[in-house]
Amino acid sequence: MLRLAVLISGGGTDLQSIIDYRDNINGEIALVVSNRKLAGGLARAEKAGIPTAVIKDQKELLNKLKDEKIDFIVLAGYLAILGEELIAAYPNKIINIHPSLIPSFCGPGMYGMHVHEAIVKRGVKVSGATVHFVSEEVDGGPIIWQEAVSIADLDNAEDIQKRVLEIEHQILPKVVQLYCDGKIVVEEGKVRIL
Repeated sequence: MLRLAVLISGGGTDLQSIIDYRDNINGEIALVVSNRKLAGGLARAEKAGIPTAVIKDQKELLNKLKDEKIDFIVLAGYLAILGEELIAAYPNKIINIHPSLIPSFCGPGMYGMHVHEAIVKRGVKVSGATVHFVSEEVDGGPIIWQEAVSIADLDNAEDIQKRVLEIEHQILPKVVQLYCDGKIVVEEGKVRIL
């Protein structure tokens, strides 16, 4: 059984979607780490009986992950860029959920509400969420799963965020399940689901 670490920075709704689905996952959420001590997701983890840690330094984070024998990392609203050393230690073993259909509205500075605000400015009619592997290029790793949703009836970032979050909460736990079941493979930079 794989040992997962979930990294968060905020309220932890994506984390909660994994917690709620964990009976279907052939893996253990062994650790939740936040880079912010007031992150609401820490309370969600503690309520679910999952050990937590607050770590800002990436070297310390990497040591903690190794000490806890973590096999797989899920970034669930983690608002920090991972360093090369950590990414190299977990090649194709770190996934991230992004609130747009990559390659649109992604890359440096495109996170959280910034994504949805940019979408409103462009008058986009369809948005969605993407789960991808983490690489040294921000939001540039192989795409695992994408789901689109119409936002043609919405005109503000807050409403778009709510609708996209619903998609995130559906696809992230499923991707975690597929990964833990060994059904995701990367071939020539592309993901194939078995």
